[in-house]
Amino acid sequence: MSLTAGSRPDGTVEEPRAVVAAATEPKPRPPRGTSKAGKVPLRIRLRRDRALILMVAPVIALLLLFNYVPLLGNVIAFQDYDPYASDNGIAAIFQSPWVGLEQFSRTLDDPLFWSATKNTLVLFALQLVLFFPVPIALALVINSVIRPRVRAVAQAIMYLPHFFSWVLVVTVFQQILGGAGIIAQTLEAHGWSGFDLMTDADLFKYLVTAQAVWKDAGWGIIVFLAALSSVSTDLYEAAAMDGAGRRRRMWHVTLPALRPVIALLLVLRVGDALSVGFEQFLLQRHAVGAGASEVLDTYVWNMGIQNGDFSYAAAVGLAKGLIGVCLVLGANKFVHLLGEQGVYRK
Repeated sequence: MSLTAGSRPDGTVEEPRAVVAAATEPKPRPPRGTSKAGKVPLRIRLRRDRALILMVAPVIALLLLFNYVPLLGNVIAFQDYDPYASDNGIAAIFQSPWVGLEQFSRTLDDPLFWSATKNTLVLFALQLVLFFPVPIALALVINSVIRPRVRAVAQAIMYLPHFFSWVLVVTVFQQILGGAGIIAQTLEAHGWSGFDLMTDADLFKYLVTAQAVWKDAGWGIIVFLAALSSVSTDLYEAAAMDGAGRRRRMWHVTLPALRPVIALLLVLRVGDALSVGFEQFLLQRHAVGAGASEVLDTYVWNMGIQNGDFSYAAAVGLAKGLIGVCLVLGANKFVHLLGEQGVYRK
């Protein structure tokens, strides 16, 4: 009976020498400072990333100071806060009496609160229909431009108004659509009666939507153009070879590529439904009256700063924030049902 190279006389198979050597060879030790599980201790990571930590430390400090520390002041929503109870406004918090949910129950009987809520929801629905699709359409138009220089100039012109303050934006619209604006003066010079859209309460919601589109629509193009830049040109070439025209390529290639970004921005926009703006409405409040321009943000400002009812204003603001969180969670759940990721994964 002949034996093979890896067999023994008793019929068992002999392990190759390379396998035996690899099994008996001592395993390399992990780098110094790492644990048996392969995790780097915290002190070593802090020492290793100290440059990055020092670089982001000022940003984190500012974020904590201006975004998280003021959240502690929401405790006055459950008090009858009196800032004059002490020489220090912070010390007055500890000396103000607790009233529980009384400030929140006041909102149910306040007609001004419900009027501001109605205006806020109407403006949100109008801006969601008229304003949200505009950056998507502009991004598709700019993306279809072949010449890069023309595309860059058009994009720069469109998002330049984003850097303008609301004071300047309202002034520009006043000089164009106001009673003494260019259009009204031109009509009066030719024998027509002028108009003043800046003081028309019925058209105010469309006016502020147009202002928002002119100011911020161009800035939203950047997000969608970044998403379009990741689309492979092979998809467009394959669709063109299959006979798809420009509209078909846009419908079957471009829009599916934008779908995750659209879903994400839609969730964030729904979560911000009760914050349609503050400075924009405050600047035009006296021109159209409080009935048309009062939203929740200006209502909180009026009740807290002008009337000095800080506890009630804090309760309205806190309720607005909690409702916004619920809207984000609900919209994100709806996006998950559509098959998109949204703000976070399932």
